[in-house]
Amino acid sequence: MTDAPGTTDPGTTERRSPLDEVHRAAGASFTDFAGWQMPVRYSSDLAEHHAVREHAGLFDLSHMGEILVVGPEASDALDYALAGKLSAIVEGQAKYSLLLARDGGVIDDLVIYRTGPDRYMVVANAANRHVVAEELRARTAPFEADVFDESDDIALVALQGPDALEVLQQTPGFGIEGPGNDQEDFVAAVAALKYYRAIAATWEGEPVLVARTGYTGEDGFELYVAPERAKALWEALQETGGPRVVPCGLASRDTLRLEAGMPLYGHELSRDILPVQAGLGRVVALTKDGDFVGRAAIEQGPAEGAPVLVGITA
Repeated sequence: MTDAPGTTDPGTTERRSPLDEVHRAAGASFTDFAGWQMPVRYSSDLAEHHAVREHAGLFDLSHMGEILVVGPEASDALDYALAGKLSAIVEGQAKYSLLLARDGGVIDDLVIYRTGPDRYMVVANAANRHVVAEELRARTAPFEADVFDESDDIALVALQGPDALEVLQQTPGFGIEGPGNDQEDFVAAVAALKYYRAIAATWEGEPVLVARTGYTGEDGFELYVAPERAKALWEALQETGGPRVVPCGLASRDTLRLEAGMPLYGHELSRDILPVQAGLGRVVALTKDGDFVGRAAIEQGPAEGAPVLVGITA
């Protein structure tokens, strides 16, 4: 789940991450990602790739879209709008899913967090942010649920690699929302956090959603924070981790996900590809009750002789 370089929606103007200043000071090379100027590399793709596999890498993913679906029928609305059964996940859990066209093609692949009993956050690829928001608004209209595009109010920093947990635990300023709100509680909570789970935390007294998710094939965390806090958080993670934490561009993120066999929208996934062709047939919940957009086409399956993605090992 990421965006390919050079994908830009018509009519977009160049945008910069709240971490732009940090990237330029570090000597990053930039490329266009869906109208955003984002760091593609700092040193070399290979060095950054190995840093994530051996220690930890720090990624700026602030170009991604965050769309809230809120209301008493939010679960039912998302069960209809998406290929997965979102009503089945509990508060604090995340799920990978797909937004399908009626012909079964993939409009976007998404990660959805249930952040409350009637509240979900849908994370979309930057190039598809507006399309996803529009589709969700249209599909949830018959339900008692509202859709809010909060992308401009959320920055996203990802810490990925075998040292990610230790670095996060050692970074000062974190706490857990609620009474106490101290570092000791945070350390225990993130240690206990399972894969594809998230907790409402704080950093220096401000809210941050800490999710044990990522797109590198390594253990790691994605930190959703207010844009004005992103720079300080990035610098705190780097200072704590020292040489173990390497800033990484989106080129190494692409090689990492490819090595881990994770699909990339615009390459393995598109509107012309059914999920089963990309090895994602399991993501579509055909056993859930009721209809969902694209169900009939998925049940019919791809045309005879349609291409199928095949993995290759060296």
